[in-house]
Amino acid sequence: MITAALALAFATLPVSLPLDAASLAPLPRASADLTAHGKTSRCDGVWLADLAAARGLPSGEAVRGPALSILIRAEAADGYRVVFALSEIDRRLGNKPVLIADRCDGKPLPAADGPLRLVVPGEARAARSVKQLRALSVQQLP
Repeated sequence: MITAALALAFATLPVSLPLDAASLAPLPRASADLTAHGKTSRCDGVWLADLAAARGLPSGEAVRGPALSILIRAEAADGYRVVFALSEIDRRLGNKPVLIADRCDGKPLPAADGPLRLVVPGEARAARSVKQLRALSVQQLP
């Protein structure tokens, strides 16, 4: 059963996560390896989970019940879209890190890949490592 307070908390979920420099700058920097098309690069940026938590999405022990149905959709400049469950990226539950990278191998991303891209370490294919990331939207399944 969803309490009134919990229902109100989920009614105020953000509809999108900001990708501007001012929103990303205060978050802790991190690194992850990206392997795509037979090449491995070391990329730097911020964790998607940290951005989500900083914008008020549940994290840690709060990722339970209704929070298990929250999705984050990433969209590229060309319209390519992928989805992550909040529970999947949360460190205390799924622990599947996703990096919002702005640099790889010590350099800003080239225009064909950036200015931002997702890096999903450990996946067999880089299909969810979205290049030219332009939007992150939040949705809760009914």
